[in-house]
Amino acid sequence: MKQINYKNIQLKLRKKFLKKGIKMIAPETVFFSKNTKIGKNVTIEPYVVIADKVSIGNNVRILSFSHLEGVKIENNVNVGPYARLRPGTVLKSGSKVGNFVEVKKSIVGNNSKLNHLSYIGDSNLGKKVNIGAGTITCNYDGEKKSKTIIDDGVFVGSNSSLVAPIKIEKKSTIGAGSVITKKVSKNSLALTRAMQIEVKNYKKNKCVE
Repeated sequence: MKQINYKNIQLKLRKKFLKKGIKMIAPETVFFSKNTKIGKNVTIEPYVVIADKVSIGNNVRILSFSHLEGVKIENNVNVGPYARLRPGTVLKSGSKVGNFVEVKKSIVGNNSKLNHLSYIGDSNLGKKVNIGAGTITCNYDGEKKSKTIIDDGVFVGSNSSLVAPIKIEKKSTIGAGSVITKKVSKNSLALTRAMQIEVKNYKKNKCVE
């Protein structure tokens, strides 16, 4: 009986949002909550789950296989595909969260981009921040969670780890592959890398069977 009721609730919610003008390519694969709020000119692709307490503004695209819960999305935002937005997340106008990105309890500022393969948790991102692929905020030390602050115009290179608590000031750059543990001053470049070593004419040891 509960399963039948759930299906009926979803049918009603889908009809409500379709009537409101929400574009859904495959409505039967999209799931809403009773408190879902959606603005105008919104497109939701197949296999999207919108769980409890989600608010979506105008001119938003939610791409396939994304999961949203406890999230506020402002206007002109793109999400997904394969994005996970967890409670306490705010996506400001013009921002983009791409494929295989997870955001938890964080603010993503206006026109900031997390295009792919990243984890951002307990963080505040300013305007026009670019987060490179493979970047993570290391927000949990096993006992407590700490904050990461990334100011306007920061560029974070791919495969970087930002160890909280930490602040990255305005218009600074983090070199790809860095582990950043200290405050980075504005307009500066910060990177941490081991020296590259090359052995000429290297021969591998033969395996002994």
